[in-house]
Formats: sequence, C-alpha cells, structure tokens
Amino acid sequence: MMMQREIMLHPGEFFFGQEDAVIKTHLGSCVAITMWHPQHKSGGMCHYMLPTRGVKTTTLDGRYGDEAITLFLEAIRQYPSPIQEYEVKLFGGGHMFDITTPAGDYPNVADQNIQAAWQLTRHLGLTIKAHHLGLSGHRSLIFELNHGHVWVRHHRLPHHRGTGE
Repeated sequence: MMMQREIMLHPGEFFFGQEDAVIKTHLGSCVAITMWHPQHKSGGMCHYMLPTRGVKTTTLDGRYGDEAITLFLEAIRQYPSPIQEYEVKLFGGGHMFDITTPAGDYPNVADQNIQAAWQLTRHLGLTIKAHHLGLSGHRSLIFELNHGHVWVRHHRLPHHRGTGE
C-alpha cells in the first residue's frame, strides 16, 4: 500500500498537481485558496501573505494574492477544463494580535487579504464552495488532493479584544 505524499506549504508557496497527496499549511493573517476539479482529481493550494506587491515584474511570486491566482491559471492550463469548473475554498485572514488601537492607525493585513481573496475569485467568475475567514487566531489546514476534502482547525487567541469575539 502506497503512502500519500505529504506536502507542507509555507507562506508564499504554491502547489498544483494530480496525485495522491495531502497538502498542509498553517495560516495566521495569510490566506490559502484551494482549487480542486472533481473529474480530473487535480487541484492545488496557494498560501499568500499580502494582496499584491503593487509593482509589475516578470516573475510570479506566490507571496502575493494576485500573483498566486495567476499561478493557478497557469497550472490549470495543463488540464482541459476551465477554471470555473474547479471547487474553490478560502481560508485564513485571522487577526493575530490584540488590537486596542483605533482601526485607522494600522493597516489590517488580515482584512486586506480576505478582501483580495473575494475580489480575485469574483473577478474570475468562481463560485466559492466553502470558506473559513477572519476571526482571531490561526488555522491549520489539510487538503486531500485525491478527493478535494479540506480539513480546518481554528485555534482562537485567548481573551482577544477588539473584534467582538
């Protein structure tokens, strides 16, 4: 019996394939997007840190949401189905600190990452099958590539103030 290949995705990394693999990651304010095609059994995950780098370059970098989506588009070109047939799920964007300063005094990266995930997927006409976004704390994800299941464990921060939790 063959063991499933285990892939640990770190911030800024991207994986896409068609194999018996499990992709794992840990998220704080970062966002992970998973895409999976039920007929081809192909799919992948990105783990981006910021919505965009704001500068055009010739090299794609998975640390940025807009470029991670382009990595998905390039990977999906290998398969005969359009991206709109993929099951898409969004995770992360957790508030990692006890925010006691007024919202205008700091850039809220978690909220910016969440907003980018919704905008990027909406722009491509993608339907979001599931999501677990925002709140305080971090998440652990396991994505089973052979059947598209994503398991999420949410670890809340203790005594988090400032987000109504």
